[in-house]
Amino acid sequence: MRFSFAFFLLLPLAALADSPFTGRWRLDNARSTALDGWSTWDLVITVAGPRVSLHHDMQWHSTKFSATNTVDTTQSVALPNFFRVEQRHMALYPAQGGVTPVRASWIDAGRTLRLEAETPLEISQGQATMRIYSEYRLLEGDTTLVLIELHHSRPQPLVYRFSKVPEQK
Repeated sequence: MRFSFAFFLLLPLAALADSPFTGRWRLDNARSTALDGWSTWDLVITVAGPRVSLHHDMQWHSTKFSATNTVDTTQSVALPNFFRVEQRHMALYPAQGGVTPVRASWIDAGRTLRLEAETPLEISQGQATMRIYSEYRLLEGDTTLVLIELHHSRPQPLVYRFSKVPEQK
């Protein structure tokens, strides 16, 4: 009886343990879709309960840019400045005042974060909505992350491979 009682006392502590997704991930340019418009990309992921923060640190020569998409795996969120990595290269920018509904969920026993977004864009003919399906897949060993993005406007997926950056101690 004591063992089972202790187990239930420690169970909430296990839930507080860091997710293997948490940390800084660096793009492997050689094994990824071309990152036109940027030379480097670090993705910093923070998991806090149902909330997942996807912080993008981008650089092209001396130009630096950062943006964060924070999603919730229990409910849809509305993001006013939804960041897409290809927006600079494709010159498809968020619509003025547009809000992107984003749904997020864990699949594959928590090894994949799935996002579905419908983002309003400014295009030369006015406005349009881009449908984006993304999967952030953690590979065996928890040191490689693959981001697969499907856009309804593209025939091929965008595939980005990241390596986990070791923590500085």
